[in-house]
Amino acid sequence: MTDITQTGATVLRARAPEVDLAELQTPEFQALIARMIDAMRKAPGVGLAAPQLGVSKRVFVVEDKEELMAALSPMEREERERVPVPVRVFVNPEVTPIGEEKVMFFEGCLSVAGFSGMVARYREVEVKALDEKGQSVTWRVRGWPARILQHEMDHLNGTLYVDRMVTRTFGTTPQVKALYGGKPIAEVKKLLGVEVE
Repeated sequence: MTDITQTGATVLRARAPEVDLAELQTPEFQALIARMIDAMRKAPGVGLAAPQLGVSKRVFVVEDKEELMAALSPMEREERERVPVPVRVFVNPEVTPIGEEKVMFFEGCLSVAGFSGMVARYREVEVKALDEKGQSVTWRVRGWPARILQHEMDHLNGTLYVDRMVTRTFGTTPQVKALYGGKPIAEVKKLLGVEVE
């Protein structure tokens, strides 16, 4: 995870500019996408935005593999609405909430290594973007994939999850897993004194 830019770097706090369509098909841009996917998988993570590799461009990748969910109980998977997502590339994305419902779960970030905190996110969103070939794509999702999209979109706008989290829930990832892993989110909120929205 050494090549993933860590919090404190200014590139993580700036709005990334749009990708010029003429640049999209260049070998350099395609190499950036490949490097992003490789870094995400090696970390391992479920998403990665270009600023996390020190590149200020509006592009992120997502992928959530079955093996990354192996430690979750069936209850946790169902509660999070976490399902496998094949690798996808989003260039110049726009993410729009569908409805008002928000859900709160712990999030981590490859650029805030070793920590987690609870963040309320829209349960359902729609993303419109270009894929790695420059084709228009629209994807409407709910649950964990929607959370990933919102988290990565934040990166393109210079926002980290720590800006949105309920600060009293912030902890080291091992501590969070040890104390709250396997518990229903309502119980975790109660233990941490977090109001149910």
